[in-house]
Amino acid sequence: MPVDTAPPRRERPELKPTPHLRPARMLATALTLVLIIGGGWIAWKYVGTNIVAKQRQGEMAVALADDWRGNRAGDATTDEVRMGEAMAVLRIPRFGDDFEVPVVEGVDDSALTSGVGHFPDTQRPGQLGNFAVAGHRITNGQPFKDFPDLRKGDEVVVETRTHVYTYVLQGSGTGTIVDFTDVWVVQPVPEKAKHNKSQRSRAIPKEALLTLTTCSEIFHTDNRSVVFGRLVDARHV
Repeated sequence: MPVDTAPPRRERPELKPTPHLRPARMLATALTLVLIIGGGWIAWKYVGTNIVAKQRQGEMAVALADDWRGNRAGDATTDEVRMGEAMAVLRIPRFGDDFEVPVVEGVDDSALTSGVGHFPDTQRPGQLGNFAVAGHRITNGQPFKDFPDLRKGDEVVVETRTHVYTYVLQGSGTGTIVDFTDVWVVQPVPEKAKHNKSQRSRAIPKEALLTLTTCSEIFHTDNRSVVFGRLVDARHV
């Protein structure tokens, strides 16, 4: 029987991390997790919310069409609308021929995910006073993404269960910027209210107005871009 005369192989000693390397590895792992989680959050906020919101808005628009079909009598300004419910459809040709979003009662996060939100203390579409709405410029469907593109003379069309109202803008999407605390922009007669910001204006509205508002910048800001419009046409459908 042949005898193996080769010297025995030495086993490679197990490498153990030195104590001063362990914290560095733990820190690297933690940073990697933070980056993964942060990237996922950013993807959800700026991409995922748009997908979900646009699907929800589309479903609400279909539901509105079904509710209105064969139910066009009367005047929608007297309809009871609960918080979070859609009351109208907003169309702005400047944003594209296919731009169409629900107008939802309320301006909380849930309402603004469903479309543009109607300030509850303001007038209904077509009424004397100020029909004021707000919308996201980024995330959650970003209906007012192109707000800065608005120009004086642009039309804004609001369809309710019974009427189609056409407003014409009196300024551009960048012409008026206010602080988010400047509530005069949603009062019945904004032009009168802005001269007395400390209290609610008692001016009596003599025309039907529209106010559109959104964040003045893409990312977080306390400033709001505002544009006003006047009703020029109303027709029963």
